[in-house]
Amino acid sequence: VGNEENIKKMAEENNGIVTTAMVVAAGFSRGNIKYLEDRGLIEKSARGVYILPEVWDDEIFNLQSRFKRGIYSHETALFLNGISERTPFEHTVTIPTSKTLSPSMSEECKIYYIKDELHDLGKVQLTTPMGNKVWAYDIDRTICDIVRSRSKVGTETFLAALKAYAARPNKDLNRLYSYAKQLRVSGILRKYLEVLL
Repeated sequence: VGNEENIKKMAEENNGIVTTAMVVAAGFSRGNIKYLEDRGLIEKSARGVYILPEVWDDEIFNLQSRFKRGIYSHETALFLNGISERTPFEHTVTIPTSKTLSPSMSEECKIYYIKDELHDLGKVQLTTPMGNKVWAYDIDRTICDIVRSRSKVGTETFLAALKAYAARPNKDLNRLYSYAKQLRVSGILRKYLEVLL
């Protein structure tokens, strides 16, 4: 079994996706990727990310595999948490203020910055529509973020998210208010939710 077969196997075991970093970490050369790509056995999906031809391109997963520190937030997290039906036109990522993004990443998604100590608050693994696991914020953190950034996300998204959250049977108001305090939005959040609950 050649290196190329091993790389294809790695992709098969990873929902049809393989990254340059994975290949190099496994001890194979970048030339093996080029060989597979030239023969149409894998396709380039994004910089450093390759997929098997039979696999649907998972934009949400690919973006995160290129930028490990980003956590999906705001509109993308609403979508991944099942609150919004629509795939966001532009994906939203939150990163710690101590990190900077490459210009290409900044062009590809909407970026929010947060203090390092609040970056992992409410971080969970969620599943993309293609079945891949990605890091995103849980629904309670996402609602707090939407409240914090209400002028940027727009009134329609903001109100729709709050209404959908209020209607959820499994909401955790204690966790929501705990996050809201840490993110300094508890007053305004309470004001809106009192109307809806």
